[in-house]
Amino acid sequence: MARAAADHAACSLKQLLRELGTVRFLAATGASQLDFLSALRKQPGVDWTRVELFHLDEYVGIGNDHPASFARYIKERIIEPLGILNYHLLDGLRDPQELARQMSSELASAPVQLAFCGIGENGHLAFNDPPADFEAADPYIIVELDEACRRQQVGEGWFSSLDEVPKRALSISIPWLLKAGEILCIVPDRRKAKVVKACLEGPVSPLAPASILRVHPSAHVFLDTDSAALLDGSALP
Repeated sequence: MARAAADHAACSLKQLLRELGTVRFLAATGASQLDFLSALRKQPGVDWTRVELFHLDEYVGIGNDHPASFARYIKERIIEPLGILNYHLLDGLRDPQELARQMSSELASAPVQLAFCGIGENGHLAFNDPPADFEAADPYIIVELDEACRRQQVGEGWFSSLDEVPKRALSISIPWLLKAGEILCIVPDRRKAKVVKACLEGPVSPLAPASILRVHPSAHVFLDTDSAALLDGSALP
């Protein structure tokens, strides 16, 4: 699954670079992306110096020296190994309102061609927990993290206890994620099977935020046999 997603991502990036010269993309983080990013780093022929990177979200109150920092994750697993020169990292220690305004302005300055994402155990996209705001106007918004989301971060080993997990985050909004020309959603693991079924075969609803991917004209969801285990195909095109 990771290799298939990386092959697709590299193909899209190379085509966009040929057509446009530069590419703006949104990068995801978390345990679900590790194998995909490892495979993507091995892809030949992508000129990463012509790629501009934004990332989806960051905890409020955590600096990039914290082990759970998404900015740190992006820097160590994407920016440095690939040699990306043009990037915008979210600093969780800055005033969140000011940071949201600045990053919203930077993201909205030109179209985004490609986005990578995953699906949380509660169905979230980025840090848009249910019920997600499908109508948010701004590119980056401040969100409250629900307990299910925060427990997932403990379960994946990013924090040692629930009390350590911040209760707020800065996140790209759902409408602005959907503005990306193409979306690749990478979702491995049996613990995601129930929510994958809800998002892909249940109603499109803010209660299952990732279900909104079904309205995007070029969204590709990559599943493994575990995460796809409960699907029956009844609602898929």
